[in-house]
Amino acid sequence: MSGKDKAELYYQEQGEGMPLVLLHGNGENSGYFEHQLSYFSKKYRVIALDTRGHGRSLRGKAPFTLEQFAEDLKEFLDAKGLNRINLLGFSDGGNIALLFALKYPQYVNRLILNGANLRPSGVKAYVQLPIVIGYGIASACAGMARSAKGALAHKEMLGLMVTQPKIQPQELRRLSCPALVIVGTRDMIRDSHSELIAKSLPNARLVRIEGDHFIAAKKSKEFNRAVEEFLSDSEEKAGGVERIRESGRRNG
Repeated sequence: MSGKDKAELYYQEQGEGMPLVLLHGNGENSGYFEHQLSYFSKKYRVIALDTRGHGRSLRGKAPFTLEQFAEDLKEFLDAKGLNRINLLGFSDGGNIALLFALKYPQYVNRLILNGANLRPSGVKAYVQLPIVIGYGIASACAGMARSAKGALAHKEMLGLMVTQPKIQPQELRRLSCPALVIVGTRDMIRDSHSELIAKSLPNARLVRIEGDHFIAAKKSKEFNRAVEEFLSDSEEKAGGVERIRESGRRNG
């Protein structure tokens, strides 16, 4: 990324040990991970970021894309002297984590993807359709009032979910690090899509927690336990796609 638009990212940090970096979802901020910060800081150096243009992090002038956010993350890590991390991303944060790991695999020790998707069609239609419609309306409003920062910001935020990411399943085969794909049984991500991600990663497991897309916040005990088990496991145990079925109905 050009030094002309250095990202000044707000972050929360707690604990000591192996760095565990947390990336929130679209339109959110690092506060989403309040239950993970308190839990994992007992063993790890937990760093929760506000993505560019989210929370307390400034928008800047660089492109508002997931790829740019991945570059922002690299710049942040380099500035902190961190070259080996565990990386946990939720929703769009999971997509950023994937893009980062694909471009800078040497940084990632273990990868946790919570409700990530490879393309917009990975989101269930009843969720994605209103987003697409909202993006169209926001685009029209932004076009009529170019000076209105709020309209432009809304368009950009929705645009992340409508036009991105664009990751091919075969690209994931390049990632050898242990990976955890963790989703809710009633997630907004298609269950078949989460299975595709887990199967495409060479060293991944798939865990389902009873609940919706926001299991890290709503089912934090179960979520944290599953993530802790994954982080604590030996490299040998992390291999292969493992499906852990929690109580609840699966949805495709």
